[in-house]
Amino acid sequence: MSYKELYKKNNETLKERYELVSERIRTISNMKEAEVSIEEKYASFFVKISQFLVKLQEVLVKEKSGELLAMSAEEGKALNDSLFDEIKKENYDFSFANPSFAVKTFGKDFGQLFSAIFASVINIIPTVFQGDYTFICIYEELILEIYTIMQDREGFTYKAVQDSYYWFKHDYIEVVMEDKVNKLINPEYDYYQKLIDMSKDGIDYLYKYGFYISNDEIESARYLATFSDEEIQKMADTYTEGYRIGFEVTGKDLSIKDKAEIRYPVGFERVVRVAIKNFEKLNLKSILKPYSTPANKQFDYDHREDMGIVLDKAIIERGLESYRCAFEKIKKEARGYAGPAVIEVFGEEPFSPITKEENVKLNAKQQKLSVYNKSEISQIVNKYIVGEERSFTIIAFPIASIGDKYKQIFAETVRLNTLDYNFYRDMQQKIIDVLDTGDKAHIVGTNGNKTDLYVNLYKLNDPNKETIFENCVADVNIPVGEVFTSPVLKGTTGKLHVSQVYLNGLKFINLEIDFKDGMIADYTCTNFDSEEDNKKYIKDNILMNHETLPMGEFAIGTNTVAYKMADTYQIADKMPILIAEKTGPHFAVGDTCYSYDEDNMTYNPDKKAIVARDNEISALRKEDYSKAYFNCHTDITIPYNELGRISVITKTGENKDIIVDGRFVVQGTEKLNEPLDEMEG
Repeated sequence: MSYKELYKKNNETLKERYELVSERIRTISNMKEAEVSIEEKYASFFVKISQFLVKLQEVLVKEKSGELLAMSAEEGKALNDSLFDEIKKENYDFSFANPSFAVKTFGKDFGQLFSAIFASVINIIPTVFQGDYTFICIYEELILEIYTIMQDREGFTYKAVQDSYYWFKHDYIEVVMEDKVNKLINPEYDYYQKLIDMSKDGIDYLYKYGFYISNDEIESARYLATFSDEEIQKMADTYTEGYRIGFEVTGKDLSIKDKAEIRYPVGFERVVRVAIKNFEKLNLKSILKPYSTPANKQFDYDHREDMGIVLDKAIIERGLESYRCAFEKIKKEARGYAGPAVIEVFGEEPFSPITKEENVKLNAKQQKLSVYNKSEISQIVNKYIVGEERSFTIIAFPIASIGDKYKQIFAETVRLNTLDYNFYRDMQQKIIDVLDTGDKAHIVGTNGNKTDLYVNLYKLNDPNKETIFENCVADVNIPVGEVFTSPVLKGTTGKLHVSQVYLNGLKFINLEIDFKDGMIADYTCTNFDSEEDNKKYIKDNILMNHETLPMGEFAIGTNTVAYKMADTYQIADKMPILIAEKTGPHFAVGDTCYSYDEDNMTYNPDKKAIVARDNEISALRKEDYSKAYFNCHTDITIPYNELGRISVITKTGENKDIIVDGRFVVQGTEKLNEPLDEMEG
């Protein structure tokens, strides 16, 4: 049965059930708080969430009648505002979706639970726009089940309510996983294709995604509408050709694949429309995965660990089994998945989260379960979407939030994304030739940067045929501009420091990470007054709840044009890691760049085999996959102005400099310094 048929059958099965539960939700939504037949303290939550669910019911009616797709931009904006008002910054302090407000109103236990439920309901908005009964139906049933429990004013307990929520999460994991896998793999799901087609006329279509629509999405669509067909074609070609080349340079057979995922920001439909046609020429159907800028990043941050309310081994194991079964049902289709082609955006105001005592936090046991779950999930994905057969590409563009120089920065970014492949290939090869003579690399900071780090390099058996570093040009990672390797962990020791860096959308101040034999031994930052809060912030968002991580990558960024652009427009704090990593040396903690693909030999343009694809941790895959991978990879970049020296030390003890005082000194690479010199001039 195709996904379309499955989707239609599922809706038909649920329709009567949905109508019955929706009628009861409407009854509660029309009550005054004093009329609700539960303890007065909790009445406001049930009235409020029922009113919100009624709004979603009305959206579903409009979707079924065709009225939703016919909405004007004005009608769409009014609906969008209505649905996301709860979590907008100006309203969030008094929303039940805010754990702080909910806990203040209902106490810790009920406050955290009610806030988590409200957040989950807000997050199902897009499924309602798609006409899907599933998630609105099951959440309405959850609300009524908890409401019924709490009607026994004297006898209900938090444990009874929590149990209801637990079994809801437990029992519907199969539904969630099947939906997740189908939407990842199956191009027959065509809701977003309708919107791509509708985007040819005006901006009305923006409000039909069910995502929060800000000025960024509107301005992206309007600005791209001013581009010529030739300019749009060039942008799409850069992106899709990078995807194709990614398969070519790694020796992977794209012809055995039949689908590619296009992950794109709302507002970029004009580029996506051409990309779809480009992929069709490669015999690839497109799976569309749009996203928009968040309505409130603090909301997302507050709810990142909500599963802590119910998370245990049984839920994890049921989720993993459901995930396997979902993939098994469409294993043939999964094998044809070629990988994601991603358009990122940058320019949002940098986000520094507020840490809240009221937020749900995973305990130590749950953190271990979370790590275990990610490991098992990655292994399931790799079984059905074989790592050695897939690739990806990523490209980035600015959005209007970047400031009044938006159009100039956009033009500079387009130029950045199309820099001369051959120039960087040749400059980087000169650097690699020196690096390949080294036994260790030594990196030292300057201008207050406390970095003093030795990176142990892979030892070559045949320097005429082998190389340690990959010469990375514009294919999977656009723009061009880095050489990278997987360090030998033993002997990789010292301190990495950067005064300010943005990682995974979060700001870190004075981030310090100490390595011993390639593993993180200690870490700190100065984001918060409390050292405990600083360490938790890093463990949650860089170590991803692991006790330690290896250094998975050592790289030298060569894209001084990007560095100059960031300085010229004063946007270094808004640059995506995709570009920022090309603007100085960087060190990734977590898996190597070759994770799940270590045994697939790759070659540089000079035909030398890249042999440093492994480290002592990833080599454990031959014994136990769960010990080999951490399923995270976070790049931390030192900017040129904080870089005192990068040199390699040969086996004989000779020092060979690569960069000194933020300038490339390898013979023949002087042109890389020109943008840096222009900045000072």
